[in-house]
Amino acid sequence: MPTGIPKNDIENIKDVISSPENTLKWLFTILDSINDGVLIADEATIVRYINAEYTRVTGVSREQIIGRPLREVRPGAILPEIIRTGKSKAGVFRREGNIEYVVDLAPIILDGKIKGGIGVFRDITEIQRLSKELKIFVGRADRLTSIVHYAYQAKYTFDDIIGTSDSIKKVIHYAKRFAGGNYDILITGESGTGKEILAQAIHNAGDRSAGPFIPVNCAALTPSLLESELFGYVEGAFTGAKKGGKIGLFEIAEGGTIFLDEIAELTLEMQAKLLRVLQERTIRRVGDIRETSLDVRVIAATNRDLNVMVEDRLFRQDLYYRLNVLNIPVPSLRDRNADIRIIADRVLDACSRKMMTVLKFTPDVYECFLKYNWPGNIRELIHVVEFAAHMSEDSSIGVHHLPGALHPESMSELVWKGELSEIIRDVERKIIEGRLKKYGATLEAKKRIARELGISMATLYNKIKKIDKTSG
Repeated sequence: MPTGIPKNDIENIKDVISSPENTLKWLFTILDSINDGVLIADEATIVRYINAEYTRVTGVSREQIIGRPLREVRPGAILPEIIRTGKSKAGVFRREGNIEYVVDLAPIILDGKIKGGIGVFRDITEIQRLSKELKIFVGRADRLTSIVHYAYQAKYTFDDIIGTSDSIKKVIHYAKRFAGGNYDILITGESGTGKEILAQAIHNAGDRSAGPFIPVNCAALTPSLLESELFGYVEGAFTGAKKGGKIGLFEIAEGGTIFLDEIAELTLEMQAKLLRVLQERTIRRVGDIRETSLDVRVIAATNRDLNVMVEDRLFRQDLYYRLNVLNIPVPSLRDRNADIRIIADRVLDACSRKMMTVLKFTPDVYECFLKYNWPGNIRELIHVVEFAAHMSEDSSIGVHHLPGALHPESMSELVWKGELSEIIRDVERKIIEGRLKKYGATLEAKKRIARELGISMATLYNKIKKIDKTSG
């Protein structure tokens, strides 16, 4: 029995190779089916066998080499040395023309004696080609990643949040504490209070600052489009789907932060899908059956009262609890009067630099700013200052340069004329119209208005109906 071959292995194949002829056929069939080149020589280094792959790799045909001493055909062959010494070698690099390959060489030992040698040849030309292509694709992927990170950089930091009031200091304190972790964050506050600037500052102060910051306005997209934008889709997922599919914003945000603004505008169905993403940290592209793992921080924001929406069954309670762990309420501008002058001056300085002039407010402008209610908050203040800067004929900006809503006569108390019932009706109309303008005319908004005014929904509807008749 040949040494080195377990007896059990021989017994297992006796039925298949019942005769010497079958044994050889079986052996050569195996060698011919191998994807690597094979050469076998006897103890005198006479070549006895090569397979087709050997010819492809080396260019040497059977007619050229079979039955001849190996070094007569291949002067640089190493296998004769292996047969002489009985020592194997692996990973020997060789080249034939444009083809590069590596060879594993070993002696053939039977009954303790060297009976020949075998060489196994692996073509590495294709491997090297694929490796070069892989490097090219990796380079392109790295460049695309860099482009994405550059395109989706968060530009604001905590230094860009202006104000010295206690309320804004408290916001910054909490935000800095939360920035260091990877927990999801909910930012609440009226429109125009600077929720996205705060989200960018949190991102830039955290461990993910080198990653992308992806802002998404949930109210700006239809529910069906929002799902494919957030999660992506596979090819053929729906009519009009791009060939090859599309990566979603959650995947683009990998390693960074995704900012979901106006989260309250999500449908209940999308809320359920978002909840699963937050819990499992995986997404599934539209039309796909596979889950993709995520390493993304979620910062959500809303200008609506989610607690009320939960009561009205417009927002999922489980999603609310999942988001509301770290909640940062951003105060309205009217709740931080001490910051109005500081912000206005900073914006005016920026306008001065752009317009290459020096602009200043007159003292009565600051008085108007403090008296005004600022329903649009900081965003509105910025627009007011920019408007006034462009309206000014010289370096001084007065009250008459401000938009009409800030003029003293617009903010003065009502002129109490007529009977008491008429005055009351006029006051009610102005208050209700103001609240409808502020909160909107949705069912949820009307519930909030009724709650704030301490009246029933029926009473509110009756008063709105009377206002509409009067206006008509």
